[in-house]
Amino acid sequence: MRVKNLLPLAAVAAAAAILGYAAGAKGYQVTGPVTEVAADSVTVQKGKELWQINVPKGTKGAEGLKKGDKVTVYYTMTATEIENKDAKKDEKKAEPKKDAKKK
Repeated sequence: MRVKNLLPLAAVAAAAAILGYAAGAKGYQVTGPVTEVAADSVTVQKGKELWQINVPKGTKGAEGLKKGDKVTVYYTMTATEIENKDAKKDEKKAEPKKDAKKK
């Protein structure tokens, strides 16, 4: 089984409520039985896959969740870091080649 880690739902939920949808953030959802509840996350089974979603304090509907509850979790995805692989290739191309010493 694959566990999919998603970004912190609370921060995303707050951003979505305040700016997200107005700024065009696309919303997603996952529905299924809860397989695990932790202090800061919930794991939902969708088919054969497990989706682990971070749940910040104050997330609406998060209180009282227990294993076996059927839930629908609404979330958006937000980047926390972007590594541009092409930029590194461009930097390498721009570096002049070092000439080998001739004997």
